[in-house]
Amino acid sequence: MASAGSEVPVRLQVGSCLRTLSTSRDPREIANSLSALTRFLEDGEFTRLHYTHALKVLVSARSCQWFSSSSDDDEIRRPWHEFVFTGPPDQTLLVLLDTISSTDECAGLDRCVSVLEKFLSVGRLEALLWSRCKVGRVSSDSSQLTETVIGHLAALPSITSNRLHTKTPDAFLPRQYYPLLATNILCTLEKTCRALRDGQDCSLGFVAQVLGKVCMQGYSSFIFETLVPRLSSLTHTDPLWQRVMQKLLEKIPERCMESVITGLILNLRGAAAVSRLMGNLVVTNKKAQFVLTHKLVLQQYQHPTQLLKSLLGYLALNAERRPLLKQVLQSVCQVWCNSSAIKHTCVEQQLYVSKALLLCVALLDHSEIEELREEMLHCMLGGVQCRLDSNIERIRRMGMLVGECLSHRLDVPGSQLKFKYEPDEEIRELKSLMESISTKDSEESEPEHQSDDTSRLQPESETCLTQSVTSQSGHNSDSELDSDDDLTPYDMSSDQEKKKSAPPRYVRDCLEALMSSNDAESVECSLQVAEGLLRKNVKATQEVSVQFSKVLLHLDDRYNTEGFQVLRQNAMVALTVTDTKPVVEYLTTEFYSLNYSLRQRLDILEVLALSAQELSEPITNKHTGAQPIASVAARDPSDDITHWRQIVEKRIQSKTRRISKGATRMVKAVPNRYAPVAGSFIFPLLRKYDRSQVTFDLLGTDHLVLGRLLHTLGLLMHLSTNAPVASQMGRALLNFVWAVRFHTDQMVRRGVMFAVCAVFLSMPSDTLLMDLGDDLMETRAWLADVAENDCDTDCRSLAVQGLILLDKNLKTQLQLPDVET
Repeated sequence: MASAGSEVPVRLQVGSCLRTLSTSRDPREIANSLSALTRFLEDGEFTRLHYTHALKVLVSARSCQWFSSSSDDDEIRRPWHEFVFTGPPDQTLLVLLDTISSTDECAGLDRCVSVLEKFLSVGRLEALLWSRCKVGRVSSDSSQLTETVIGHLAALPSITSNRLHTKTPDAFLPRQYYPLLATNILCTLEKTCRALRDGQDCSLGFVAQVLGKVCMQGYSSFIFETLVPRLSSLTHTDPLWQRVMQKLLEKIPERCMESVITGLILNLRGAAAVSRLMGNLVVTNKKAQFVLTHKLVLQQYQHPTQLLKSLLGYLALNAERRPLLKQVLQSVCQVWCNSSAIKHTCVEQQLYVSKALLLCVALLDHSEIEELREEMLHCMLGGVQCRLDSNIERIRRMGMLVGECLSHRLDVPGSQLKFKYEPDEEIRELKSLMESISTKDSEESEPEHQSDDTSRLQPESETCLTQSVTSQSGHNSDSELDSDDDLTPYDMSSDQEKKKSAPPRYVRDCLEALMSSNDAESVECSLQVAEGLLRKNVKATQEVSVQFSKVLLHLDDRYNTEGFQVLRQNAMVALTVTDTKPVVEYLTTEFYSLNYSLRQRLDILEVLALSAQELSEPITNKHTGAQPIASVAARDPSDDITHWRQIVEKRIQSKTRRISKGATRMVKAVPNRYAPVAGSFIFPLLRKYDRSQVTFDLLGTDHLVLGRLLHTLGLLMHLSTNAPVASQMGRALLNFVWAVRFHTDQMVRRGVMFAVCAVFLSMPSDTLLMDLGDDLMETRAWLADVAENDCDTDCRSLAVQGLILLDKNLKTQLQLPDVET
């Protein structure tokens, strides 16, 4: 009862002041009432029970004299500013944000926005944070109120922009507000360090919750770009700062731990800085341990290599954390040699895991390598074998390099792996990871690198000077004895080497030379002139076309002839376009025959694709000589697929309407040599695909050929646009594709998507939708599932294009015809 009695006078006085402020127009009365309210700020009961209500009345009052900036109202503005900017900052923030959210567009809204801008600029955020760090303060705040304050602090840009839209001041935008919040957090931590040195206790729980909330909402980059440089410098020399930062991270809520740790490591430079700020958090906190040893290494792969270096270097720096490094290596080894993981993860994730594996191995010492030898050996053998079986060249090269690095690190005499491959930027980056890793910060290691470079440059300059002096003296001595300097050399630039064998002049002579000659020069001459002879002598070529194709298909590069693959392929293309039906029938039949190597079957597909491309050229542009074929170069299989996909993508772009570009101009169809024989190319390739043979299992182990076959069929389908047989070809190809659409190999799934897009492009809309019939919705659902969930980026992209084409065909079919007037 006593407390109630003491509360009544304060409540009555506050009510009287607020009534005066709400109704009075007299400046003197307003000034006196504001001054009276300001004096109540020293009363704990007022700040706890009445401050929020009083501030709400003031910011919503019709009279706005305390908002005025004129000098005449200084007696009113001074107590108003003192009341707002020295009162409880958490209550002030909540009132201002709630008022902005609930106020319609008017002058009162603008006044609240200006007060909030002033609130941020005078350092009230720091006062709010520090008020929650004091351990000895008397507080009756509920956990719900604390959560509300944290939520408003973390979401201030969202709250204000939802109400103000395009009129949001720059101070409330994320790019300015969150760096300001980070600066205030840093000032609060500095006050905490000073208080600890003075023997006062502090709590970092509230600051940790604010930091976690902001990072979880996706603004960690704004926060840590401001915090990290200063914290890295302070913790470098001050153990107290290290202790404060480690305690701050320990207080981060578990649900926010991942976003905070990820943002922190992404902005730190070097494992030593991570170790100073995080300490042994990975050992003491299970959530942090899961994030650092599993999620950032095995599940997420979008991070830069520097994050892996900092993270794994952090684990290697301390004896208590090194067991976790070995645990990470064991987990990475299990994933790297898992054939299922290779089939169901994208190339980028496999590259990321490979980087983690090489970094872990580079950080282990000799004794730890010996301890984990068996697991690493199993990882090396299993992982390399699985990757060599892949159809994707990047994965194969990745497996070769990692296998070489692991075998070199294991240092087993006589069993080190060595492969031949073309190094690229990706391979060079992986190799560099096996070099000695510095655990120092980048800014600390730069002077050392500079001194090393200087020490290296000095002896090099001395060596160069010595060599130049030596060469000069040698030149002087030689010039005195040399008497042939004045002689003019013969011009031999146009000289040609005389060949023993003359090139054949007739098709049959060329065929005989390739069949029976044991002379390397004769074979080379015959290959060089074969294409020209075959195109020039059409009648003679048609007489021996099938026999010539058989010889070329079985011809081996016995003499290491320069450009053998290109010359042989161009000659086979010349045979196919000159005598199309017999040669195509022979090649498509031999594709499924026994006793052919995979290379020969792939050669058949390449020849069919190149021949179809040449035959599909308009007849009006007559072929003269060997000009188009001479430009054909031997491509890598992946290059061919990329080239064909670009052709289809250009076609998709031409069929996609864009409002900004106006109406699409229709391309006039012209006759070509491919349309009458298109069925001869595609139907034989679809006959025996499901028949397994002793040397060829298309739907089993030979998925490399299956992927190339699908891409070839897609190209053949694309080239048959407007052909009479296009509908039947598309129907047959869809049936084939439907049987292998869930294949585990990424290259096969890419081929499936490519073929589907080609069918959607080439078949007439009415025929396509009629053939799909009841499967239309299932096809759409399948494409949508691939576009969303497939692990391969190209598959997802092609599935999206397939959906676009299918919807376009559906709209075209359902559209009513224009009525001519």
